[in-house]
Amino acid sequence: MTTSKLTAAQVVSGADPVKSSRLVTEPASRVDPGRTDTVREVPTADSVADVDTPMRRRQAICDRNRRRAASGPWQSIQYVGAVLTALGIMVSTSAAMAQPSLPSTFRPRTVATPEGASIFVRYGGSGPPVVLLHGYAETSDSWAPLAGALATNYTVVVPDLRGIGRSSRPAGGYDKKTQAADIRAVVTTLGLDRTAVVSHDIGIMVAYAYAARYPDKVERLVVMDAPLPGIAPWDDIVRNSALWHFSFRGPDAERLVRGRERIYLDRIWNAFTGDPGKPDEATRRYYAAQYARPGAMRAGFAQFAAFAQDAEDNRVFQRTKLPMPVLAIGGEKSFGATEAVVMRNVAIDVREAVVPGAGHWLMEESPVATVGLIAAFLKDRTPPARTIGRSSDERRVTPGEFSFPESGAAGTGTSGVPGIQTVVLKGDPDRPGLYTIMLRVPAHTRIAAHDHQDDRVATVISGTWYLGYGDTFDPAALKALPAGSFYTEPSNRSHFAETRDEAVIVQITGVGPSSTRYVDPASDPRRGSGTP
Repeated sequence: MTTSKLTAAQVVSGADPVKSSRLVTEPASRVDPGRTDTVREVPTADSVADVDTPMRRRQAICDRNRRRAASGPWQSIQYVGAVLTALGIMVSTSAAMAQPSLPSTFRPRTVATPEGASIFVRYGGSGPPVVLLHGYAETSDSWAPLAGALATNYTVVVPDLRGIGRSSRPAGGYDKKTQAADIRAVVTTLGLDRTAVVSHDIGIMVAYAYAARYPDKVERLVVMDAPLPGIAPWDDIVRNSALWHFSFRGPDAERLVRGRERIYLDRIWNAFTGDPGKPDEATRRYYAAQYARPGAMRAGFAQFAAFAQDAEDNRVFQRTKLPMPVLAIGGEKSFGATEAVVMRNVAIDVREAVVPGAGHWLMEESPVATVGLIAAFLKDRTPPARTIGRSSDERRVTPGEFSFPESGAAGTGTSGVPGIQTVVLKGDPDRPGLYTIMLRVPAHTRIAAHDHQDDRVATVISGTWYLGYGDTFDPAALKALPAGSFYTEPSNRSHFAETRDEAVIVQITGVGPSSTRYVDPASDPRRGSGTP
């Protein structure tokens, strides 16, 4: 896996991204696309007293990655403005509040898709095509700052997702794989083919499904501040009580919010912002009216109801990593660097960016900074970065130079089975990146059907290992693998194993973070142990 942290300065100068540092920018004022005033610096969210929102109490893994991201060097808002100028992009500001709106020059159209939806789309500008996919509690109008800025150099395509805004609200089809087909129909109907895709919130789930279904049709992919169902650390993220709305749906939920859509949406906007004044009042009124339309809340809830199916689809998609360059952007007070952690599980070339001071609503809280990041990434045509070996990576170990621990809890890669001993030879299976571990499995050990989120390969070092593939332990499906044998553990592919009269040593290599999921939770030996 190849990753890099690309700066806007290097995009302009053509510097080598392999040697670059994390791209971070200072937040700025809200943008009104209808104005062409000079960009000016205003007090950022960092100058406002910290807000104790639920998002700031994210699970430990998210906190750790946010701190890691925040440790990088920050660049000033004046510098971001210079980058935008160098790229030929104008982003304007206005002090007056106004509802979000795409440029009036954008042309509207409604596209009937083969999947049974009518997708409302607006498009404008001239140049290479870019598709913008919005998130929940918003509509396509949320892209106003970016759409206006990009239209000078790009053909910008901005649809409302199925069930949201002015698109139709069919009874079903809210899984993101189906919605990816909606977007493909929009693109081809407009006479386009290969595009860049920029996404936020639930939009990144549709964008990922689109890139996975049509990888040769996506030039570059930007994802902003949201998880992917079924992709680590999804299980950690959804334990956050602030995300109760993921499970809030059904006829009773619709009755509860009918006529109270603003109260419901305010809770979502307030919980995940880094600035209590954003989104502003005009924006909130506008979106609340959109979601108060007949059937809008039912369709909105259906986006979340599809997460279980999305998780299944994503585990299949994950088996083939995305080949195109990916920019993963997180707000410092929201997903931060965790966005890149998610995408490194599904893509080969991931660039990481964090917007300081911002929460989840990046277009509303830090439009100038966010537009600068996206514009620089779209402009960049540097080939995917390559991993370059360094002397610090060199290691030669003979069998006599490592030893298995005498005791300790079952670690990552052991499937949680007591008695299995682990030595980490390279990397860390709990963190992003390449790792290699050595396992010593005692005699007469049986491991029930399970899978791992990462794609792994293994070699039997000593003893005879018995391995099979499938969702249930089947002795007839086991194959004897003596020392020197090779086998694979494809991502999210269930397998099972056992030893017989002798202990076995196995060497496994994968791309972290790794995890273990048992097909039958009752067979998970970690139950009640607290072992991850």
